[in-house]
Amino acid sequence: MGILQLNSLQFPPLFRKDHDHGIHKNAEISKTKRRLCNSRVRISAVGTVPDIQQVAVPSEEPPSVDFAFVSSRLLPDGTPDVHIRSSKGGRKLRNIMREGHIDLYGPYDKPLLNCAGSGTCGTCIVEVVSGKELLSPRTDKEKEILKKKPKTWRLACQTVVGNGDSRGEVIIQTLPEWKAHDWH
Repeated sequence: MGILQLNSLQFPPLFRKDHDHGIHKNAEISKTKRRLCNSRVRISAVGTVPDIQQVAVPSEEPPSVDFAFVSSRLLPDGTPDVHIRSSKGGRKLRNIMREGHIDLYGPYDKPLLNCAGSGTCGTCIVEVVSGKELLSPRTDKEKEILKKKPKTWRLACQTVVGNGDSRGEVIIQTLPEWKAHDWH
């Protein structure tokens, strides 16, 4: 859709000045008004001017990190149950999972069974399958709680995903202690 550019029309002036006497002639004014009111004016288009929105360069999408959250159990047909989400960087993995309705705590989902993100209970364990370079290093709490666990396991409440400008993909295995399959 564009803006219609019209050619300039030559409308007769509504007021004419008598050059000899310097006064307006009422008869001429009313004749001109009548002619304008009773006539149809033709307007012709000479071209279109594109909208500003169309001329503007399309804005680049804001930076975001894409996630594939793989459930610990397989679907009945033997395929993994994968949930795709996207979020901006600089946020805790726990918050991203909770807002995306991803099962984070499994059987520990009751308020009295988890620490609600303070990093003391170890119930929000996830396995980072891919994209660990986008995640913050392990915190001291993680090192303490996960010292006997694989290096790919993290606490979602302690893991920060990139920063505000981060882009990339992360694959997360939820509830890795109950997973029914191995990664190859």
